[in-house]
Amino acid sequence: MGGDDIVIADCGDSAVVVKAMGDPARAWQTVHALADAFEAARPGGVYGIVPTYDSLLIEFDCFHTDHTTVRRALRYEADRLGEGAFPTTPSRRFVVPVVYGGSHGPDLPVVAQQLGLTEHEVVALHSAAPLTVRCLGAPAAAPMMDGPAFPKPVPRLASPRTSVVPGSIAVAGRQAVISPMPSPGGWPLLGRTPLRVLDLDAEPLAAYRPGDTFQFVPIDPGQWDEHVGTPLAAAHG
Repeated sequence: MGGDDIVIADCGDSAVVVKAMGDPARAWQTVHALADAFEAARPGGVYGIVPTYDSLLIEFDCFHTDHTTVRRALRYEADRLGEGAFPTTPSRRFVVPVVYGGSHGPDLPVVAQQLGLTEHEVVALHSAAPLTVRCLGAPAAAPMMDGPAFPKPVPRLASPRTSVVPGSIAVAGRQAVISPMPSPGGWPLLGRTPLRVLDLDAEPLAAYRPGDTFQFVPIDPGQWDEHVGTPLAAAHG
């Protein structure tokens, strides 16, 4: 991780942001490796470490530390990681049953029309291959994933919904996501999983982490009760 690979800058009065440069895949590896290293070191006063696709936000209590100290610690960890291969955590696979279309996926017909595909083709592409989790977003550790191999990006809704139910499966641009908690949302909904995505009594709340993969599997509405309320868990074997 050379000096030209990242840019470190202050962000407001109590945060520092790291921007990784260059190839998107390498940038993602860079910010997540640096996030893991900084988490292990966890300098005093730091309370938030948020890696995304190509940037890392470090939030701190300005009564206990300052920008200079945090920037120095980040540069130390970046230099320590060096130019070699980053340490990696084995990827886990999560299998996610989904009821597509109907009341669970009201935007499936519109997305199909926008892409010039049939609804069946949209579902087939969405469930064709595992999608990699790139970061955890809002609200409540929503798994932000690479999108399926659609022929072009999917537009966001012209009028966002004021409430999206938990387990909703959505796409926008070239990304995919599952809504783990009730929240507003402007991404088109293709379906919904009956699984319980988050366990509010667990630590951490989410069983998944960046680098894991989600394999979506179409099920019939009549199979909903077979899975409803089951916690999302990594597949074995």
